[in-house]
Amino acid sequence: MFVVTIDQKASRSRGDGVPGLLRDVDSWTGGRTPFALPLERTVGDEVQGVLTEAAATVALALHVQRLGGWSVGIGAGPVDLPLAGTSRESSGPAFIHARTAVERARGRTVTVPLAVDAPRPDRAEDAEAVLQMLVAVRNRRTRAGWDVVDRLAGGATQRAVAADLGISEQAVSQRLRVALWEEERRLHPLAARLLEESGSAGAPA
Repeated sequence: MFVVTIDQKASRSRGDGVPGLLRDVDSWTGGRTPFALPLERTVGDEVQGVLTEAAATVALALHVQRLGGWSVGIGAGPVDLPLAGTSRESSGPAFIHARTAVERARGRTVTVPLAVDAPRPDRAEDAEAVLQMLVAVRNRRTRAGWDVVDRLAGGATQRAVAADLGISEQAVSQRLRVALWEEERRLHPLAARLLEESGSAGAPA
């Protein structure tokens, strides 16, 4: 399983952003819950959740990074799920790894405030590198690029996007190339696979 710990940056100057984050993630999931245990405030300006799928964990981490103002730590490994169904009452190695990861994510040793820690350090390091590259690519994307990418991610065709934005299909294709949309999409499965492997302590290197 995967534990995601999210810590607000500069909360004293920005105010409590946790309620807004929880509402945003709930809206982003569209009522579909990818969590074994949903995101909830654990202490102060920190939230935590447990997911069963690596791909959903990657998507959540990237979404939170797009919002800005949050450090994200991902821990992989076993989780002891409580009967009450809350993250605060859960335990297991994945929680320890997530704590290690978020501490590093909010420090100065990483260029992107996102880190991964897991039983297999080699795979965790690889997963972290791919995730940080994805965040870096997305952070450079312009609003015009996101206008196209978000519509395509929502299921629209390039022709429909062009009509909606009042531009040509060639202009849509150009925006996608500049946004590195295809390159990003191809890296998502790799990030998920490396994250999955990072939690498999008994797997060969």
